[in-house]
Amino acid sequence: MSTTTKRGGRQRALSFSVRTRIIAVITVVTALGLLAVGVSVYLVERYRILEQVDVRLRANLESARYIVTEGHPDSGRWASATDALTAVVERMSPDDNTGALGMVDGRIAIVPGVDLDLDLQGEDAFAAHVAAMTEGDDPRIGTYAENGVAWRYLSTPIRVEGSSGSADTTFVMVYDLDRELAEFDEAARMFVVVSAIVLVVVAATGTIVATRLLRPLRQMRETADRVSARSLDERLPIVGNDDVAELADTMNSMLDRLDDALESQRRLLSDVGHELKTPITIVRGHLEVMDPDDPDDTRATRELAIDELARMARLVQDLADSAALHGPSPVQPRPVDVSDLVHQIARKASGIAGAEVSPGVVADGVALLDPARITQAVLQLVQNAVTHGGGRVEIGSRTDVDPRTDESRLLLWVRDHGPGVDDDAKARIFERFTRGSAAGERVGSGLGLNIVQVIARAHGGEVWVEDAAGGGARFVIAIPEGGERPAGSSEDPAPPPGAERPQPADIGRTGTGE
Repeated sequence: MSTTTKRGGRQRALSFSVRTRIIAVITVVTALGLLAVGVSVYLVERYRILEQVDVRLRANLESARYIVTEGHPDSGRWASATDALTAVVERMSPDDNTGALGMVDGRIAIVPGVDLDLDLQGEDAFAAHVAAMTEGDDPRIGTYAENGVAWRYLSTPIRVEGSSGSADTTFVMVYDLDRELAEFDEAARMFVVVSAIVLVVVAATGTIVATRLLRPLRQMRETADRVSARSLDERLPIVGNDDVAELADTMNSMLDRLDDALESQRRLLSDVGHELKTPITIVRGHLEVMDPDDPDDTRATRELAIDELARMARLVQDLADSAALHGPSPVQPRPVDVSDLVHQIARKASGIAGAEVSPGVVADGVALLDPARITQAVLQLVQNAVTHGGGRVEIGSRTDVDPRTDESRLLLWVRDHGPGVDDDAKARIFERFTRGSAAGERVGSGLGLNIVQVIARAHGGEVWVEDAAGGGARFVIAIPEGGERPAGSSEDPAPPPGAERPQPADIGRTGTGE
C-alpha cells in the first residue's frame, strides 16, 4: 500500500463521513430551530401570564378603592380605617391561586373568612417584607421570592377621612406565581420531551435518507478503488435523473475517456516499438554480415545504416509533433488571408524533391486559423502525394456551408495523379502507422496523415480523402472559418465524412479549373 493510500485511510478514520456531517447539521439546525421556537414561546407566554396577574391585581385595587369610597352600607361612611380594611378583606371576591390579608401597624390582623388557595395566616416574614416595601399612601405591586415561594402581591394603604384612631392599615392581595405558571411549566416540559423525540426522528430519517442519497457516492468510491490502469471496465450504475445520476454519468464518461486514452497509449507504444524494431533489425543484420575488409560492403552498410537512422529520426520528430498537437494549446489561430496562405504553401511545396506543384482554385477572403500548423498539414499532404501519387500535385481552396451546422467553412485540398486510395483504406488511412496498399516499400514514419488529422481537429474541423476525376486522390482539410467569408465562394454544402464527397469539378468551379 502506498504512503498516499495509507495517509488517506488515516484521514478518513480520523474525520467524520459526509453522511455523519449531513445528519449532524440537520439535527443541529432542527435543534436550534426548536430551541428558538421554544424559548420565544416560553418567554412570550410567561410574560403574558405575569401581565395577566398584574391586571387582576390592579382590578382588585379598584375594587378595594370602591369599597372604601362607598362606605358602610348603613351609614355611608366608615367609623375607622380598620373597619374599612375589614370590609375590603371580607368582601373581596376570591380568585384561583390567591390569598388576601389585612395588616395593622405592620402585622397580620385580618384574614378572609373563607378558604382561599393561598393561606397567608402566620406569614410574618412576608408581612414584614410588605411593610418595609410600602411607603406613604401609594399602592405598590411587587414580587416576594423567599423561603421557596414566588408571590406577586399588591399592597395599598387604607385611609378613611375623618375616622378616629391613627392605626397604619394596609390591604394585601397575593397571587402564587408557581401555581399560576404550573400548567405553563408543564406544557414547557412536554415541549422539551416532544422536541427530543422530534430530534430522534429527524436524525433517524436523515440517516435513512442520507444513506440512500449517498449510496451512489459510496459506489463511486468503491469503483474508483477498483479502477486501475489494467482494469477500466468498471462503470457506475445510473439510477434516476437527479444531480447524483448526472455525476455518475459524468464519472462514466470520464472513465470512458481514460479507457480510450490508455488504450490509445498502449497501441502507440506497441506501434512505436514495432516501427523502431524494423530499422534496428535491418541495421543490426547488415552489420553482422558486413565484411569490414571490403570497402564497398562497408560503404554500402554505412549508407543503409544512416538511411535507417534518418527514418528513425523522422519517426521521433513526428512523435514529438503529434505529442505537441495533443497539448493544451495545439494551435494559435488568427485571421489569415486565405489566398496569400495558399500561394505561400504552393511556393514552399515546390521545394519538395520530385514535386511539380500547380495552383488550383484559390478562394479569397479571411479565415481564422493557425497558418504554421495549416502549412505543416498541407505540406505533409504534398509530401504524401509526391511519395505515393507521382510528382504532379495541385493545391487549392474554396468555401462552403457545413450541412450539419449551417456554418461557413474553408476547404483546403491537395490532389495527386497517382493510383488513388482503395475504398477500404480511406477510413483508416489517417490512423497512426497506417499506410496505403499502394505504398509499396515502407516509406516515412506512418504518422504524417495522422498529424494532418490532429491539426484539422485542433481547428475544430476534419480531413478526408476522395477520388479525383480523371484518376488520383484528393485530400481535403475542412476548417470552420470563424472569420469573414471568402468572396466568390460557393453555398453548395459538402457532405459529411463517409458520405459521397464533392467531385473535383465541383470543388474547382470557382477560379481556374483543372
